[in-house]
Amino acid sequence: MKHDPTQLTWRKSSYSSGNGQCLEVCDGVRNVTPVRDSKNDHGPFLVFRAGSWSAFLTAVKADTFSPGA
Repeated sequence: MKHDPTQLTWRKSSYSSGNGQCLEVCDGVRNVTPVRDSKNDHGPFLVFRAGSWSAFLTAVKADTFSPGA
């Protein structure tokens, strides 16, 4: 995926607490979900396959996410 992060439309996670420890996601990119640190808007970002991101969110919301599992 070759996108300039400054040309994408980012939004803060609805779970962001406003304490500066926020994630931003970019909707509308086909088949993937870009994710970045909100404090570094010109820095690198991670790209997750849409299905993987959806599964991660489902696990977090259900409080079943276990890093490294």
